[in-house]
Amino acid sequence: MCDDDLRIVIAPVTAAPLVPTRPHSSSLASCAMPLLWVAIGIALMLVLLLVVKLDAFFALLLTSLVVALLNGMDLLGALQSILKGIGATMGNVALILVFGAMLGRLLEESGAAQAIATRLIEITGVRHVQFAMALTGFVVGIAMLYNAGFLVLIPIVYTVALTTGLPLVYIGIPLAAALSVTHGFLPPHPAPTFLAILYHADVNRTLLVGLVAAIPACLIGGVMFGRFVPIRNLIPPVGLALREPVALADLPGVAISSFVALVPVLLMLSNAIVDIAAGTSAVDPFRSGTDFRAQLAAAVPNAALRSVVSALKFFGNATVALMIAVLVALYALGLRRGRTMDALMRSLGSAVGSIAMILLIIAAGGAFSQVLRDGGVSDYITRQASGMHVNPLLLAFGVAALLRAAVGSATVAGMTAASVLAPTALGSGVRPELMVLATGAGSLMFSHFNDTGFWMFKEYYNATIRETFLTWSMMELVVALVGLCAALLLNLVW
Repeated sequence: MCDDDLRIVIAPVTAAPLVPTRPHSSSLASCAMPLLWVAIGIALMLVLLLVVKLDAFFALLLTSLVVALLNGMDLLGALQSILKGIGATMGNVALILVFGAMLGRLLEESGAAQAIATRLIEITGVRHVQFAMALTGFVVGIAMLYNAGFLVLIPIVYTVALTTGLPLVYIGIPLAAALSVTHGFLPPHPAPTFLAILYHADVNRTLLVGLVAAIPACLIGGVMFGRFVPIRNLIPPVGLALREPVALADLPGVAISSFVALVPVLLMLSNAIVDIAAGTSAVDPFRSGTDFRAQLAAAVPNAALRSVVSALKFFGNATVALMIAVLVALYALGLRRGRTMDALMRSLGSAVGSIAMILLIIAAGGAFSQVLRDGGVSDYITRQASGMHVNPLLLAFGVAALLRAAVGSATVAGMTAASVLAPTALGSGVRPELMVLATGAGSLMFSHFNDTGFWMFKEYYNATIRETFLTWSMMELVVALVGLCAALLLNLVW
């Protein structure tokens, strides 16, 4: 409720007794203004993209400026918010995207992605290749953040689609669903881990509950939805499209190809295992306002062991892990196979050039997300949610879903929702592990223009806005609803 939903009118002495008055209609309208501005912003963006045919980068920036002004910011405040959002987003994903593009190019040009794809098809057969892609995404997604896992595996998606002749989304949707589910449901990913702490849930039981929900979410939202999705004509973008397949005799070995592709996975998996074993999942040196050294010292009092944990967390960082993978690939798939360093560097340069516009679009998406946050949209939603009295699992799901629609980031949406609902959830009688699952599922629900995953899928699958909504956004909606259903069903028996 807004502060002026109930006002007391102080009348003169001769007037009637004091009575509460109903809020004026303009007061009620002002309450909903943040959501109205979001709706206007999304409508404007659709016009700029679909009618004016403006590039997504410019459409996002212009929409961010308009929404900021509608939310009461002045011009300089709007500019500050936009630049802050761009800086924060690029700081988080720029190097991950760059190193991921480099690794993808090396895997593709050397034939390593083709070797892995050929082996996958041999094992599962073309008929069951979707299950192989879902399993690959699930295994990789447990250890890697969504963006990093997506970039490592997208060359394999391209190669499998080219080799089998199957539609790109038929191959890609199961993998994207698995990566998204692990990101939203399973520790040691940042959001589920943080949610477990806020809800006082046991991390190991949270992981088990997440796995129970993740399997049907991957099968229904990935494999089944991938078979029935109406879009079938997507092809890789020109800058990232595969060249002619490498002759079988010239392919690198499957073992070395798989090892190079799994280097970042193995490094990040070691980080995940250490976090679970040492209880350092919440120690994040990149989170502002926290003393991560003090947190690490409290979690690991032994100095020698703390040094080992610090080293593993460093090498398990997504950026560092991908950089090491690129260096390994340069030698194992390049120099060792007779390519010159000069040729390899030119190849890496062209790989970075091919994602320049993707970087800009994702940065602009970060600006839009920051404007919505600074404009008070997330605060408005959390205030409204705090006074509701419904099933705690439904409430957690709904609040996280609305925040996801407002701010874009699934991690931010889940953490914000849990921060608001944790005090009431503790006395609700619902298992805290199920609260984690319901909140994580809601945080995946509504993916649109302010979500970097939306733009990554659009650009790497060369989809239109409409096609991205019908594929990526619908897939996210399906896996979110499956997660909610799993939480509700588990609540009946546990």
